[in-house]
Amino acid sequence: MDLHAIISDLVEQKRDKTIELSDSIWDCPEIYFEEHHSAEYVCKALESEGFQVEREIAGLPTGFIGSYGEGKPIVAILGEYDALAGLSQKKGDIQHDPVVAGGHGHGCGHNLLGAGAFAAAVAIKDYMQQAGLQGTVRYYGCPAEESGSGKAYIARAGLFDNVDLAFSWHPFTAPRIMNDSSLANYSATFKFDGKSAHAAAAPHLGRSALDAVELMNVGVNYLREHMIPEARVHYAITDTGGISPNVVQPHAEVIYLIRAPKKQQVEELYERVRNIAKGAALMTGTTMEVEFEGAASNLIPNTTLANVMYKHLAAVGAPAYDEADYQFAKDIRASLSQEDRQAAYAGWDRAVVKALKDKDIVDFIPPHGDEGALAASTDVGDVSWIVPTMQCMTTCWALGTPFHTWQVVSQGTMPIAHKGMLQAGKVLACTAIDAMLNQDIIEQARAEWQERLDGEVYTSLIPEHVMPPRRGSVQA
Repeated sequence: MDLHAIISDLVEQKRDKTIELSDSIWDCPEIYFEEHHSAEYVCKALESEGFQVEREIAGLPTGFIGSYGEGKPIVAILGEYDALAGLSQKKGDIQHDPVVAGGHGHGCGHNLLGAGAFAAAVAIKDYMQQAGLQGTVRYYGCPAEESGSGKAYIARAGLFDNVDLAFSWHPFTAPRIMNDSSLANYSATFKFDGKSAHAAAAPHLGRSALDAVELMNVGVNYLREHMIPEARVHYAITDTGGISPNVVQPHAEVIYLIRAPKKQQVEELYERVRNIAKGAALMTGTTMEVEFEGAASNLIPNTTLANVMYKHLAAVGAPAYDEADYQFAKDIRASLSQEDRQAAYAGWDRAVVKALKDKDIVDFIPPHGDEGALAASTDVGDVSWIVPTMQCMTTCWALGTPFHTWQVVSQGTMPIAHKGMLQAGKVLACTAIDAMLNQDIIEQARAEWQERLDGEVYTSLIPEHVMPPRRGSVQA
């Protein structure tokens, strides 16, 4: 048997266990830094497979490392399990129907991501046992990818420093290799304090914090003309100071998320936004303080690893789908807007777009594309600054399904999602084992990584004094 057949068999042997893990996480959606049950599900699953698990790493109550083996090479498999707020949705439903109004939901498929990474780590372990392969496989339990950048805390703590290669994946609407750069980001809340007063009888005695927030937002909107076009700045007013118009609002808050292709660009842009906030406080006679929310570095691509991973993606191939899969995907696509369906073709070359026409599921492996640039951010970027890193995507959703939507949540426990999750586990395991068996892959990937960094050393965007928040706990 070749490697792909062996790994496919190993993953399929644990198929039911992996699906049960994924669905258990889906059933208990927990948002950033609150993933106590989800993290424990994965920890116990790893322990049942012979992994040594260290919990609460890097000050993260819901972060952990599961290890098997000893010595070099050391490969890291990155797992996530956080959900998104406000995306509660019943499973398998083709209409928007929340389980809990306003509740959480796995709108980015991290239940699949965490379980697929588990499948990969266990398959690597099982292969090591069968083949007598020397080395270490680690499953990194990484909380708060969506809003808190858990991997950045783990990276800052030095827990990736002795790793040789790192691998991850993400659910998507098509199989592809993520040999991409991404946008670094920095998020902070700006809190303004003023003085309340009667807005009619004594407005001169008041100092409006809401005025300061509004002036800050106006100033940042004028800033947009004078920043690089690749940068992005988003904001949300999280506290308007009250609901009474006849009271001068004494307190107001706004949260900002700032993105740019390079960490230095993000830092420079953040300082400009911060100066605007200071100016707004001066103009309104209020005071201002800043509270850090999260940060992530940009991804460092690695063509060496991308080519190796694509070889295994092509060899593993696409899963087999039945008529029920195709019909469900067709029904989900009917719930999407024409704009969403059309956006599914963006970024593919003409031949692939032609092949995608009239498809509801991407049931083939498209050709390997060129290095790309994501107009988004991920804390996997921090890992890629420390160790050569590569990710893939697999088909888990109907073609055109946008990220962070109820349609993603609905599909999260369906056979299409499970098949893509298991496919990803096979691809990650094959890629990792190939590298463990061939030191040349590790050396070439590291040489390319060093060339891309060009002497620049990793520094965390998270301020040294900031520790991860501790939210919630597991209830007995």
